[in-house]
Amino acid sequence: MSHISELPVERVTIPLLQRWKEEGRRIAMTTAYDAVTARISDPIVDVIFIGDSVGNVCLGFDDTLPVSMAMMNHHLEAVVRTKPRVLLVADMPFLSFHLSPAETIRNAGGFLQRGADAVKLEGGQAYRNSARPDRLRDSCDGPPRPHPWGVKVQGRNSDDALRLLDDAHHLQEAGCFALVLEGIPAELAARATESLRIPTIGIGAGPGCSGQVLVFHDVLGLTEGHRPKFVRAYANGFQLLQEALSRWAADVRNGAFPTPQESCRLPEGLRDTVANWTPSNPT
Repeated sequence: MSHISELPVERVTIPLLQRWKEEGRRIAMTTAYDAVTARISDPIVDVIFIGDSVGNVCLGFDDTLPVSMAMMNHHLEAVVRTKPRVLLVADMPFLSFHLSPAETIRNAGGFLQRGADAVKLEGGQAYRNSARPDRLRDSCDGPPRPHPWGVKVQGRNSDDALRLLDDAHHLQEAGCFALVLEGIPAELAARATESLRIPTIGIGAGPGCSGQVLVFHDVLGLTEGHRPKFVRAYANGFQLLQEALSRWAADVRNGAFPTPQESCRLPEGLRDTVANWTPSNPT
């Protein structure tokens, strides 16, 4: 039985996300770093995020700091080749938007040239008063967090909470079409969401956002070790895949794989020829 309950549109667009925000229709967003995860996700979610979390999820790094533009382009291209119907958002990694406006535009433009629909930059207060392109450098002063799960919840005092709400509105006026709210109290995220025209996507920010994002591998239980409080695994994928691989390896070792049905056969006329073959004498 399939649990793919709806295919809402042929193509998800930014105006459609805006309409869903106005209608109260929640947005589902997950990560994909290759063609397989993109094809699994595309019929189900609304937005695919090619995140720099690929560094620690897939590439074996301890955090996202070593992730480069070349790495991000490689994984974005793999996702784009699947021709998904969802909106594709590519993540600007560490130092890709901190050095100069020209380099920022070149890196972001490269994502768009490769098929991304939008780019994500991380920041908050650093983006204030940075609506004009010629002031883009003002928005590039604060480097992104190396790992989102190592950061304490933000906005737990009056100054921080009000600053976060102000930042959200500055970003909206600067032209952002959506905001990711990460690691903030649920009540604060709900207040930001109801006060904005643009959608909010929450991760560790409670149920009051316009939508939610989780890493694909977290949703399917493919990651080992500690899971953040905001993660809900819907399968024990790591164990399930290991069990399947273990059964296959056992069948290989005991001769149960492959069977004749899983093997190619010679045409009738060649079987005797091959069976009667002997090595030729070396000259």
